[in-house]
Amino acid sequence: MDQPSEVREFLRTRRARINPARAGLPTGTGHRRVPGLRREEVALLAGISVDYYARMERGNLAGVSDEVIHALARALQLDEAETQHLHDLTRAAQPKPQAPRRPKHSTDQAVRPTLQRFLDAITGTPTWVRNRRMDFIAGNPLAHALLSPLLDDPANEANNARFVFLNPASRNYYPDWERGADDIVATLRTYATQNPLDKGLTDLIGELVTRSDAFRHRWSAHNVRFHRTGIKRIHHPEVGDLEFAYEAMELPDTPGWTMFGFTTEPGSPTEERVKLLGSLAATATQDR
Repeated sequence: MDQPSEVREFLRTRRARINPARAGLPTGTGHRRVPGLRREEVALLAGISVDYYARMERGNLAGVSDEVIHALARALQLDEAETQHLHDLTRAAQPKPQAPRRPKHSTDQAVRPTLQRFLDAITGTPTWVRNRRMDFIAGNPLAHALLSPLLDDPANEANNARFVFLNPASRNYYPDWERGADDIVATLRTYATQNPLDKGLTDLIGELVTRSDAFRHRWSAHNVRFHRTGIKRIHHPEVGDLEFAYEAMELPDTPGWTMFGFTTEPGSPTEERVKLLGSLAATATQDR
């Protein structure tokens, strides 16, 4: 990614979404030529000079302090993920004393037997591990059964982002497809800013930008988010509609890997259908 362009578009899109009334500024009666706040208004709210902010919005964050970033985050009403993203962009703009080591791709690392045993020991909850490129790394049998539309089609390459944006079946599998697609793109942008040397990640983004209008449109919005917890709805081809609460847990010993657990409400239809899914998966395994 072009770092100055990333900075410029991120700040411009954040500025454009806030009107003066929302920022607590006088609205006036004249016609405004730009949506949202003017550069002068952002600078006023952040307590910095207009020239200094204009330099930042041109993509130059070299030498910008944490205090200025925090002030700008308040002025633009950034959430936690957006504030972290701005910090990541700032760090990437600082002079490097030496060329950084190229990080080892997480997909090149083998799954530890102890991790796989842990996953297999979780029998009532679909649990799996993915990397920052949305590749499925490992999971328990229930996760394999739940994610079968993603994992069984070689065209997806066990990658959820590729499945969502390049496989029409994903729109039936994910009833909340639009929201999920937004989340995937925002999460990938967060990861890409934090890991600019991850060639596999940048290659995936380049592929999706080229092949998917839906991805390209969302990528141009410059949204970011953390993928930590929430609700996921799935329409499974064998057991029907499912609704899960998910929790995401980073694995510190393997940077870039995140473990997800999908739990069900006790006594809910989803709980019964997940039990059925587990029984079907066990039967299929025995018949092989």
